[in-house]
Amino acid sequence: MQSPSDPSPAALRILVVEDDAQLSALLVRQLGTLGYTVEAVADGRAAIATLGQAQFDSILLDRLLPAIEGVEVLRRIRAEGVETPVILLTALGLTQERVEGLEAGADDYIVKPFEIDELNARIRAVLRRRSAPAADNATLAAGDVTVSVLRHRVTRAGKPIELQKTELRLLAELVREAGSVLSRKMLIERVWGYDFVPATNIVDVHILKLRQRLEMPGLPDPIATVRGVGYMFRA
Repeated sequence: MQSPSDPSPAALRILVVEDDAQLSALLVRQLGTLGYTVEAVADGRAAIATLGQAQFDSILLDRLLPAIEGVEVLRRIRAEGVETPVILLTALGLTQERVEGLEAGADDYIVKPFEIDELNARIRAVLRRRSAPAADNATLAAGDVTVSVLRHRVTRAGKPIELQKTELRLLAELVREAGSVLSRKMLIERVWGYDFVPATNIVDVHILKLRQRLEMPGLPDPIATVRGVGYMFRA
């Protein structure tokens, strides 16, 4: 169901970057049926050129592209200041491959094959996250970690930590509820804006990356795994 705050699909432009002609045509047709305005290109060079000439509301980017592969395209457009939400389309199920895409600046990823309803829900969710105002004006703190969502600033033991936007939102939720266990479902709803649990380990992948970012010699892991439930930030 569309949220009252969601913009109409007819007002949204999507760029599909996919070298599989059959899948590309299917996405253009199905997303068009949902009301989106869709443009498609088949390789990384064309994607970079198109994004230099036109603006889009979301980009669906295949990870395995000819000439310039998807993650490199993502790095280049982010370096050029393109902040359009990007969802990676990937056939790769390895955690490290997903971490690499998120590290390069992806807002989300979806593993092939996927249903158009799930893809549509993810598009809506990334658009809601990008358009939502910062919820926290105050600085959050737990243990030796401080988080300012508004200023996009994180420190541990007084040292600044660079985080991607989704990582920052995830850390803020954990720190805000320090000492309490947050289930994966709760984190998916609060951080990603989904009203369903996607069939991926997106929370676990981001937690892994967050742990790597926060790791410091001599300091313990501040995030505890509660098996079968979720995660807790140690107060």
